[in-house]
Formats: sequence, C-alpha cells, structure tokens
Amino acid sequence: MISSRRDDAPDVQWLERMYNNRMRVPEHGGYFARWAAQSALARKSLPCELDVAYGPAPRERLDAFPAPAGRRGARAPLVVFIHGGYWKAMDKSQHSFIAPLLHDAGAAVVVPTYMLCPRASIPEITLQMLRAVAWSWRNARRLGADPARISVIGHSAGGQLAAMMLACAWNVFDPELPPDLVQRAMGLSGLYDLAPLMHTPSLQEALRLTPAQVRQASPARLPALHAGRLTALVGGDESGEYLRQNRLIQQAWGRERVPVATALPGLNHFSILDALATKGHRVHRLALELMR
Repeated sequence: MISSRRDDAPDVQWLERMYNNRMRVPEHGGYFARWAAQSALARKSLPCELDVAYGPAPRERLDAFPAPAGRRGARAPLVVFIHGGYWKAMDKSQHSFIAPLLHDAGAAVVVPTYMLCPRASIPEITLQMLRAVAWSWRNARRLGADPARISVIGHSAGGQLAAMMLACAWNVFDPELPPDLVQRAMGLSGLYDLAPLMHTPSLQEALRLTPAQVRQASPARLPALHAGRLTALVGGDESGEYLRQNRLIQQAWGRERVPVATALPGLNHFSILDALATKGHRVHRLALELMR
C-alpha cells in the first residue's frame, strides 16, 4: 500500500521514511566499514578466485570461494550471495564476510557484483544475475560443489534478485541449463513489489523505474512458483513497508513456496545481514537448512 494525500498523489515524505534505510539507521556507516574490513580479512584467509568475469560488462565480475578441501564432492552445496544497495550502490568487495561461516559448513560461495542504476535498469541487472548464477552452475564442480545444490541468498535489493532467480525458467534463458537450476532461495529484507519505489524520489532518481519494469521485475507480481522454496526474513525493527513486503511475497506465492515469512525481533535493515554471518543465530541456522 502507498500512503496518499487527499489529492491521491503518493505521500513522498512517508515513502522516504519507509524506504530510506540509511536515514532510519543513522549508524549505518559503522556497518559498512566493518563489513569492508571483515571482507578483506575473509579474502586473505580463505582460498578464493577474485574478479572473475561472468559476462562482458565491466562490473560483471564475481569472487568465488571453493568448498573446503575435505568436504568437496557430489554433496557439497554452493551458495550464491547477492548484495544489496538499492541496485545503485555497493559491490561484492563489501560482502565477502558472509563467506567464512558458509565455507565452514562445507559450502562453496560465489559473490557477484552487477552494474548499477541508472547505467543499468533493474531488469538488466536481473539478467546479469542470471548470468552469474549460470556461471556458478557451470563451474560448481571445479569449486568442489554439486551443481544440483545451488542456493541463492540476497539482502535488500539482492532479496528481489534472489527471488527472481527462483522464478526463472532457466532452460528458456539458456537451453543448456536445467529448468530447476535454483530451487532454494532466501531473501533478507527483500523488496518484492517495486511499485512504491517508483514514487520514492531518493530512489527513483537513480532507478528510473517504469510501470513495465515494475511488472517485469517484481517477484510478487509474477505467477506463483510451480516448484522451489523461498525463505523470507525481515528485521523486526524495520519500517512498516519492509514488514509488509515480507508478508506480501508469502501471500503472492503461497505458504507451500514461501513456508517462512518471518520478522525477527531486534534486527534492523543492516544487522539482519550480520545475523547471517553469526554462528548460532536463527538467520544463519535457516541458511544452513536452505543449503541442506
């Protein structure tokens, strides 16, 4: 729902309060600095392949962390993590910190970067992520993982992209790919209906969404899935719109496809990503379940 004034124009101030996460969490800079430092350490401490091209564009690059040597083989999972930043900021270098605990659990981890708005549209970014996940499938065995055990986890804008990976008809995108390439995904504070963002000035300035793009790239506006499973999580301290978006995807796709759509108390838009990288936290435990 988009709050409106009496003249039926969207209430842009309300939308800014709902969707401006940096304003809602004034200490966001501390999260970003810590993520960057922990990510640099992860790249030094784990075997990894850095800045691998998965497509022709300059930012179509990924970092790949192979599965642990002792756990490689037919049953090792592979996790693709897609970062957030409202499709207009951030990159993979700030998000390697999610790899160590997933690696410790036996997984190979792939962290891609994508072109940013306005140089690319959200549908174009979605296609880039299809190419990154297809690269992961083709290279899974080389990374010591099973190509049939790919999970996608995304944060914020990455939650939208993770859901789109689950909704993709992979063999239509590329006849060489299996139709069910991605069967498991997790959205952390995901955005599943892009319509409100089209009316949020601080976002629309870069996103430049059109009604057609909203229809194409909003998971909640797509037909319900025939297979697969999405875990949808949001911080309990996030805005009412983020809480609504998290409920919306379960309403749109049904409980069979979205069995978990939960608001986690005490977490904000940024600390929910910390929770993924915290051993024993419910977010991390749900990620491990997804990998199984």
